[in-house]
Amino acid sequence: MNFKFYNDVSFKVSDLITKSYSTSFSLAINVFDKELRDSISSIYGYVRLADEIVDSFHDFEKQNLLNELREETYSAIRNGISLNPIIQSFQTTVNKYDISIDYINNFIDSMEMDLSNTYYDRENYDKYIYGSAEVVGLMCLKVFCYKEDELFNSLIPSAKALGSAFQKVNFLRDIKSDLDERGRIYLPGASTSMEINNENKLLLEEEIEKEFKEALSGIKRLPGSSRLGVYSAYLYYYMLFKKIRSLKINDLFKKRVRISNFTKISLLAKSLIDTKVIKAI
Repeated sequence: MNFKFYNDVSFKVSDLITKSYSTSFSLAINVFDKELRDSISSIYGYVRLADEIVDSFHDFEKQNLLNELREETYSAIRNGISLNPIIQSFQTTVNKYDISIDYINNFIDSMEMDLSNTYYDRENYDKYIYGSAEVVGLMCLKVFCYKEDELFNSLIPSAKALGSAFQKVNFLRDIKSDLDERGRIYLPGASTSMEINNENKLLLEEEIEKEFKEALSGIKRLPGSSRLGVYSAYLYYYMLFKKIRSLKINDLFKKRVRISNFTKISLLAKSLIDTKVIKAI
C-alpha cells in the first residue's frame, strides 16, 4: 500500500457521496473525462459535507463543527494531506487546480450564515448566494479550464450565473422543507411565512431565467471535456425550473417537484446530440 492508494480511495469516497446524495449530478458527472469526474466529485463531496453539518447535525455543536472543518481544510491544503477522505480528495483538487482559498472561505462563511439567519434581506441574500453557490461554480470552472486562465476569466460571469440559478431553483423546489424542517426562507422579500407569495416567487423566477440565459452562453464555450456534463446538468435544472414556474406557490407546499430518472436519461441523450451540434458550429 502507498499514499496513492489512500488518495484514490479518498476520491472514491467523494464519488460515493455524490452518487448517494444526487442522482442528477452523478449522471452529469459520469460523462466527464475520468480526471474531471474525480475532481468535480471531490468538490461536490466537500460541499455536501458542509451542508450536512448545517442542515442535519442537529444534536451537535454546528458552529464548532464548521470551525473544525475550516481549520482542517486549511491545514490539509497547506500540508497536502488529511485523515478525512472527503477533505483529502478536496485538498488534492484545490492544490492541483489552484482553486482560490477565498472561494473556500466565502463558502464556509455562507454556511455559517445559515446557523443564525431564518431569512435574508436583499444584500445578505446576494452575499449568501455568492458564497453558497457562485463560488462552487467558480471552483468547478477552475477544473474545467485547467491552465487556460484567459478562458477561465472570460467565463466567470457565466459560471456564477449557473451556480446561482441552480441554487435558486433548489430554494423554490425545497421551499416547504426549508421552512418546516429548518425554519428558513430563501425568497427575497419574504421574512415570514405570510410573505411567501406568488409575487415574490415570480420575481425570483425572473432572476433565474436571466441567469440561465447567461449560463448557457458560457456553457457553449467550455472545453469539450466538460461541456456535455455541464450542459446535461443545465438541461435537468432548466426542466425542473419550468415545472416549478408552471405552479403556484401553494402547489410547492403540497409536493416536491421532481424529474423522473427516465427523463434524466432522456435529457442526457439530448445533451449528447446538442453538444455535437454546438461543436460542429
